[in-house]
Amino acid sequence: MSPRDIRTLRLLLTVEEAAEQLGIGRTLMYALVKQGVVESVQIGRLRRIPADALPRYLAQLRTSRPQLDQSAA
Repeated sequence: MSPRDIRTLRLLLTVEEAAEQLGIGRTLMYALVKQGVVESVQIGRLRRIPADALPRYLAQLRTSRPQLDQSAA
């Protein structure tokens, strides 16, 4: 990682940026935030997603994913 990459690494993302990184729509991202599934913080009137909340959300999805029935194969 170059020094420039470190400087541009952001700790907080807009809801739109977080949605783009997950590959989902803005409306779904707002719904996940409203439900408390994805962590968010409020700074004044702004709603932001901590960058480290996205990997935690993905890990949660992976652990809650139903396992495939191996006997059916």
